[in-house]
Amino acid sequence: MGKGVLEVQLVDAKGLCGNDFLGKLDPYVVVQYRSQERKSSVARDQGRNPCWNEVFKFQINSAAANVQHKLVLRIMDHDHFSSDDFLGEATIDVTDVISLGAERGTYHLNAAKHSVVLADKTYHGEIKVGITFTAAQVCTGSGVRTMEEKSEGGGTAASITRSGELWAVGGLCLFGRLAWLFGLN
Repeated sequence: MGKGVLEVQLVDAKGLCGNDFLGKLDPYVVVQYRSQERKSSVARDQGRNPCWNEVFKFQINSAAANVQHKLVLRIMDHDHFSSDDFLGEATIDVTDVISLGAERGTYHLNAAKHSVVLADKTYHGEIKVGITFTAAQVCTGSGVRTMEEKSEGGGTAASITRSGELWAVGGLCLFGRLAWLFGLN
C-alpha cells in the first residue's frame, strides 16, 4: 500500500455536546492511527466550539494492499478534579488518501467536517480535519554510497541509509542528487 507520513490537521469542532460541572468544556482530542497516538492541546474555556489549528504526523509503514486504514479522533473534556469526560469520537477512513498518495507522491484532502458520535451513534457535534499523505520513496543507484562508506579520517558520519537505500519524501531524492553532484556515484 504505502510508506510515508500521514499528516492530520486538526482545525476545530462545532456543537459538541456535554456538560461541565464547573463551567465551560475544556476539550482536547486524542488522534489515533493504529498503535500511534497524539494528543492535542486543551482548548481551555472554549466550550462547545473549540479551535485547535494543530498538525500531527503519523508514520505509515504498510505494504499490504488489503488493509483498511482508519483514523480515530476521540474528543475529551479535561477535568481538574475528576477523570476526563468522553464527549464523542469521529472515525475517518484514510485508505484512499494513503493509496492515492502512494501513487502520486502526495495527496491532500482539504479540511472537512466529520460527525462526532457516541458509541450508540448518537450525533454529538462535528470536527473539522484536513489530511495529507506524502509517500516515502526509495532512491537506489548502483553507485550511490552511504555517508558511512565515504567517511575518512578515522571518524564515521551518521548513516543516512538503511540496507543501502536512500529514503526521500514527496518524490525527491535529495541524497541521491547530492551524491551525483559531488561525484559519489
